[in-house]
Amino acid sequence: MSLSAELCLGTVGAISARLELEETESVTLTSAMDGSTVGVHRVMARDGVAALVYVAMTVEAFGLDSHMCFAFTPPDSAVPHFTVDSVLAGPHYAFHLDLMPRVDPGANLAYIDHCFVPLSEAHSQAGEIDGLTPAHLSRRQWQLMSAWMLAHRADEDGFRAVFDTVAAYRDHWLDLVVDGVPDGVVDGATAEQLADRDARHRDALFNLDVDPVWAQVDRLLGPDVSARIRDSLQTAGR
Repeated sequence: MSLSAELCLGTVGAISARLELEETESVTLTSAMDGSTVGVHRVMARDGVAALVYVAMTVEAFGLDSHMCFAFTPPDSAVPHFTVDSVLAGPHYAFHLDLMPRVDPGANLAYIDHCFVPLSEAHSQAGEIDGLTPAHLSRRQWQLMSAWMLAHRADEDGFRAVFDTVAAYRDHWLDLVVDGVPDGVVDGATAEQLADRDARHRDALFNLDVDPVWAQVDRLLGPDVSARIRDSLQTAGR
């Protein structure tokens, strides 16, 4: 197993085991250029708990080994979503790690204190890892995530060092899923308000104009398959 696959699949395995998720979909991905098998699109879920989307794309000719995990809590939940992706592109690694707020962070300090401040130590320690350099993301991409997001390129040693950081974020998120978020930290947000914000947030997050990676996915898998993956990310768990 490649190092990039190990990081993401280890996370997928830990989440699915603790939350007792069951696979609901598994689709083999093929290249739009030559029809060869290049990966898999899987969905795992447990009603009322979480839905996880995992996408792997590996093309040796391009030096690409990409693995993406998004774990979504229910639409009416205040528990953040979780994401990690890990990529080997040529000789360089990259990763992206975050919990995604379900309410406006600027207007919900208690929510930030409960869901995100506990990640501060892990976030700071990651900033001290040798071999990491900041990834190039647009301001819109940063705005759609949290202030605790980590997005870096890495050499092999640096990439290995972030495994512990990913585990810290993952385990904190799992505790939030299991324990829930107290009503008092969401300032009275209703289930309908949470679900509406989630739908609008996911539509923006997986928008073609926001994330240029989808243009590359279109070329590799074809627009129709790429659109189905985006649709699963926008609707999983709803």
